[in-house]
Amino acid sequence: MKIISLSFPGVASGTLELKQFHVLAATCLLCLAWLLPGLIGHDPWKPDEGYSFGLVYHILQSGDWVVPTLAGEPFMEKPPLYYLTAAATAWIFSPLLPLHDGARLASGFYMALTFLLIALSGRELYGRNAGWITALLLASCFGLLVRSHQLITDVSLLTGFATGLYGLALSLRRPVLAGLILGSGVGIGFMSKGVIAPGMLGMIALVLPLLFRGWRTRNYALCLAIALLAALPWLTIWPYALYQRSPSLFAEWLFTNNFGRFFGFVRIGPNADPGFYFTILIWYAWPALPLALLSLWQQRGEVLHKTSIQLPLTAFIVMLAVLSFAADARELYALPLLLPLSLLAATSLNSMNQGAVNAFYWSGAVLFTLLAGIVWLVWIALQSGFPEHLSQHLMKIQPGFHKSFNLWVLLIALGYTFGWMALLSRLKRKPHHAVVVWAAGITLVWGLLMVPLVSWLDMGKSYRSMIADLRQALPEPQQCIASRSLGEAQRAMLDYFASIITQREETGQGKDCAMLLVQGGALDPEPPEISCRKIWEGARDGDHNERFRLYLR
Repeated sequence: MKIISLSFPGVASGTLELKQFHVLAATCLLCLAWLLPGLIGHDPWKPDEGYSFGLVYHILQSGDWVVPTLAGEPFMEKPPLYYLTAAATAWIFSPLLPLHDGARLASGFYMALTFLLIALSGRELYGRNAGWITALLLASCFGLLVRSHQLITDVSLLTGFATGLYGLALSLRRPVLAGLILGSGVGIGFMSKGVIAPGMLGMIALVLPLLFRGWRTRNYALCLAIALLAALPWLTIWPYALYQRSPSLFAEWLFTNNFGRFFGFVRIGPNADPGFYFTILIWYAWPALPLALLSLWQQRGEVLHKTSIQLPLTAFIVMLAVLSFAADARELYALPLLLPLSLLAATSLNSMNQGAVNAFYWSGAVLFTLLAGIVWLVWIALQSGFPEHLSQHLMKIQPGFHKSFNLWVLLIALGYTFGWMALLSRLKRKPHHAVVVWAAGITLVWGLLMVPLVSWLDMGKSYRSMIADLRQALPEPQQCIASRSLGEAQRAMLDYFASIITQREETGQGKDCAMLLVQGGALDPEPPEISCRKIWEGARDGDHNERFRLYLR
């Protein structure tokens, strides 16, 4: 198709402007195709989505946003920004979607903001064309894919970091606007997960002028001063309201769940192993990590002179050091590391030789085509029973699954597949197009997993059928039930699916309840109480480890 040349005042080439519009539109379409699958169509999945939705469900029922509450008990791990946003999206879309699906749309909202902000950061640091490349590099990272579609506060925390980095990127040119953006990023991160985001962003902001002369300017100082003022409302309103409600809950949130958890004074999360994040980044940040290392090698002599390298490099080092120092570690805590790595990787493509470009391009094309073929084979086996051995194995994994054919599901899956084939047939072997292949390939596989296979996956991660079975076994549905070793996600799902709030023995409650619900392993011994009689035992379909047992005292 011939591109019509347009002429506008002040624009050197209308053709260039039209091409830029096409690139922007294609990037937005690809990000949308990446973003939408997985946000709706399944129950809250264990473990993180279950308890997160429990907190959202409390806001929807009570309207109380000051004290996060899970199944009738205060749950002071995190501030309420994400839960408030999820409650709002759940309420807005409640006529169309179940509450849990509507709540999960909050993650889509925050991820859309994250893509926009990281693209603006790339454009500010490296020029006009770098914006869409940075966004697609972030979308290509393996570690981002699953977590960014979940109902968890780490998604809005990621948005806070993206906002803060954009403010820092803009600080030397437009300090007033940059200060407002940086302060908002600090606030979003703080209201998502506590002091970790203000701590990291504050360290990055202070380390930059200490190490590099280019940041020792009046504009940068003005930006930081405005950022402090802009962050104050975020940092004070909710903590003050919480303290007014309950000084003890305020202390539990601030000292136990922030400083105590970080320094290891209290044991809440999993212990950190030395080098944990170095180990997972090899796959977690692929393909941004090797491209970022290539970029640093190419520009190794410019680190002391280019602020565009200093910012993402400093951000990555500070984030990695802080996370590695923390007493607990999980792979989802590494999400913010993907932002500076994507920024660093954006400049590596310009100087890659054709052989490296071809290798990068074809490795993505072959890998994701093979993965898509495997997903199609799984779906065909589930629907048709052929190949028989594969079908039987899949049904053994999820024995409660019942196949059902949906034409719209098939059409959407075909749309993703034909879109991928059309893209490969049209793209030329250029460095920037290799990034498009990786972003489109991971989008293809995710779309095929989360559209035709989501109901099969849901059977193994949802507690709905198990809780329905438990409710049928209750002699009296409204009778008091004590619980022992019952997890946070399970308590939240009992409240949501069956309106059951147990009295936990761990808090000294439930001594007078006639029934006892115990969570444990398949081989755990029976409770020591002689007078207990087991009246029900169950688990999620296909789960051979986790068991729930109901006893009548």
